[in-house]
Amino acid sequence: MGLPAEPILARLQPVNQSAIINIFVSAIRFATSSPPQQMNDLKSSAQEQLEYMLTEDDDAPLLTADDNIKHEVKECVNRLFSRFNDSLIALYCGSTTESLFEAGNIMLFQSYLADLSWVCQILTKLEIMREFVEYWFDASEKIVKVLEQGNSTTEVLEIKLRAIEVTSKVLEAIGYGTVVLPTAKRLKVLKVWLPFVRVTKPLIDSVTMDCVNAMLLKIDGELWQSLESTFVSIILALPSGDQADVLTEWLDNEYMQYPDLTEAFEVWCYRSKVAKRRLSLPGDEHVMTMNMS
Repeated sequence: MGLPAEPILARLQPVNQSAIINIFVSAIRFATSSPPQQMNDLKSSAQEQLEYMLTEDDDAPLLTADDNIKHEVKECVNRLFSRFNDSLIALYCGSTTESLFEAGNIMLFQSYLADLSWVCQILTKLEIMREFVEYWFDASEKIVKVLEQGNSTTEVLEIKLRAIEVTSKVLEAIGYGTVVLPTAKRLKVLKVWLPFVRVTKPLIDSVTMDCVNAMLLKIDGELWQSLESTFVSIILALPSGDQADVLTEWLDNEYMQYPDLTEAFEVWCYRSKVAKRRLSLPGDEHVMTMNMS
């Protein structure tokens, strides 16, 4: 093809791996930062490209993450969560509910939650969700406390939905064994988020009857279905007594339509019956029969 084609062919050569790593590191730092609002479109673009770099489709991922890359990602997430936590503490310690949900606070909090939701996708691809799960666990009670102080305006419900989106990713990691937590922590995170989700979903459903607000809240039906399945998985992995406590509270609750824990209830009944039969002492059935006669 000759000399004229050399510049074109040069552009088709594979990119140097070190250049890819440098691009990734710079992009992850920007994508997890808090730039001025007018740069949000650039930040969203960076987040999309980072996700694409790690996606395995018809081609192999552009970047294979090593320990150095994972360390850099963790550091960026640490800084993001630190800023989120500072904002959360400021809202948690606010003296009035009006100050908690001023326009500026709403926008900032929503921005953090959107970034954290995106970060979960990156951490899942890199298989390093554990620290994030621990962060979210530690912050959960404060997050719910802050969100429960807001009224039911569309803006506040949108923030609640974003918090539920992040929570669903955290609970999925716990429920399906990606991140293993002690029983006490699994029970606690369940007791924090289950009542919040149970009460929030009907509020969101009622608002989305309005076509305009439905577009603002951007409901994803798969989110609720996945979250419900995750709740069931976490409950079924608890000790039988803890399962019974959770199911008793569910059966007595006016919001028992969501999440529907019927599957967990059925499995608990079956397991309990089998356990009673297998763990009974050899003479128990005979004594029971004699007492009945």
